[in-house]
Amino acid sequence: MRVLLHTGKGGVGKTTMALTTAFGAALHGHRVFVLSTDAAHSLGDALGMQLGSGPKEVAPGVTVQELSVLDELDDAWSVIQQWLDAFLRGERASRSASGDAPEGEEEMVAEELLAFPGLEELISLRAIRRVEQTGDYDVCVVDCAPTGATLRLLRFPDVLHFFMENVFEWKRRTMRMVRPFAKAVHADRFLPSDEVFAAIERLYQDIADVRQILLDADRTSARLVVNPARVVVDETRRSFAYLSLYGVATDAVLVNRVLPDAASSGYFSRWAERQREELGEIERSFPVPRYVMPLKQGEPIGPDALTALSRELFGDADPAGFFSRSRPIRLRKDAAATVLEIDLPNVREDEVRVVSAGRDLVVHVRDAQRLISLPDSITGRPLEDVALRDGVLEVSFAP
Repeated sequence: MRVLLHTGKGGVGKTTMALTTAFGAALHGHRVFVLSTDAAHSLGDALGMQLGSGPKEVAPGVTVQELSVLDELDDAWSVIQQWLDAFLRGERASRSASGDAPEGEEEMVAEELLAFPGLEELISLRAIRRVEQTGDYDVCVVDCAPTGATLRLLRFPDVLHFFMENVFEWKRRTMRMVRPFAKAVHADRFLPSDEVFAAIERLYQDIADVRQILLDADRTSARLVVNPARVVVDETRRSFAYLSLYGVATDAVLVNRVLPDAASSGYFSRWAERQREELGEIERSFPVPRYVMPLKQGEPIGPDALTALSRELFGDADPAGFFSRSRPIRLRKDAAATVLEIDLPNVREDEVRVVSAGRDLVVHVRDAQRLISLPDSITGRPLEDVALRDGVLEVSFAP
């Protein structure tokens, strides 16, 4: 199944571009599923219809869904929720007995506590896997949350992998040793059971499976939606680098809301001139195909309008295809040394820091961090050289 992630700064028109891609793919005979991972869903607004939390076919070959976090909590989360609820009730009872609980304190609800920041992105990761497992769709178009939330989506598998590999088993063994003593003093309710640990393991396996989908350059691509405005272009440049850092290939940039030539004179002339400057900056900053959509007189709402928009944006091209192909992270041999290459366009050398940590390589780029697991062939080798050349980070490992 082809996976297309649409992301960008809030307000640039991600939802419209995601649906435009979906309807264009349907025109080419693909069965398309559109998934919204933005907490502030707007698929229904762009389609001009009411959507529930479940899948809904909105046109021949196009099904959409706006994910509801609480509706998506399954048995794995229920087990964790039940333990957390019991823990909170016991903690509150202890505080009340000791007089530490403030008078009139409202009882905390485990469901609400479980809706922590990043949970929406986590649930959406699993939803992509579920769509693929149905076997009913050729393309999954993801209307991602704004850039910051999308980066959390990409970062979460690495964080969970680190936790499971370095903390989980140790913590589980510790709980097994401590539980008999805790039970003797009636404190075992505070400890997670083996069932809770099993639920975490199921969750980890689900996320690991989706991670393979996202990092598979043969089926997953990101599409960056950008407006020709300085603040938007700057943030999109950073997003391009971060996507590469996390191993997700960007195959196109969708430039939305470009003023037509008629705006070159009169009241909008200064604005049109600034847009022309930013269009040049976009061309220099993103070495992938660009598809430009002029600003429309009215908001394109509904399947018919979005289908017409797709014909205008993509022409005869199939939007489900690959507009460019690349592998953002790759290994190559250089004489006896092995070189790890990471595409980091629009990044300065002073914004990058690389640290070797056993079997992993930690790469810091501005405020983002990626933990890259190294293959056995180079694990333990000292770093021979780290350099940023022409937008590519080259990390050389000694023979």
